[in-house]
Amino acid sequence: MQAKNSTAKQKAERKAPSFTETGRRAQIVAAAIEVIAEAGYHRASFAKIAERAGLSSTGMISYHFDGRDDLMREVVTDVMRLAENCLRPRIEAHESYAARLRASIEGNLDLFAEYPNHLAAIVEILANLRGGDPGMIAFLDATEANLAVQVEQLRKAQRAGEFREFDPWVMMRAIRAAIDDVVRRATHDPGLDVRAAGRELADLFDRATRSTS
Repeated sequence: MQAKNSTAKQKAERKAPSFTETGRRAQIVAAAIEVIAEAGYHRASFAKIAERAGLSSTGMISYHFDGRDDLMREVVTDVMRLAENCLRPRIEAHESYAARLRASIEGNLDLFAEYPNHLAAIVEILANLRGGDPGMIAFLDATEANLAVQVEQLRKAQRAGEFREFDPWVMMRAIRAAIDDVVRRATHDPGLDVRAAGRELADLFDRATRSTS
């Protein structure tokens, strides 16, 4: 018990990670993403992740992460950060609401085409996280916040006369569900052209939202 408490105290007193430690954490997360995407959530053992990361032992993972759940949460955070950094500039490069909606839909699936392991890994993790797990709660909160922003963009487009009248909340849920369904299918069908699917969905929702007047 004393040794365990000593370890916990050392972790609590640990300073902010150094540049080297930050790099090592990123290395482990990248390896975890690859292993989860290839082997699945339950088969992604620390041993496999350590081997993929080129680490001498699993103790290196335990040093940087407080267990498996902590590592899985960091993978989710990493994928969300990647999506934000890739999609935001692409969307904000356009002025019209219709062009921004298209950029968002196509961008999500272009992201999957470019980073298939990232999306496959997050699908695996989220399918296995417990409802009360902090990682699941954080992801759901971030997703709801993002959806709220997108719903407000649809309302602004309606007020500007660019989009027709519809329930923005229902429309955005439909868009999100369509994108997620393509991602789920693609994880089991490597031959699926997700970029083409993105263009199809963008065309579909462009027709569904545009004002005809």
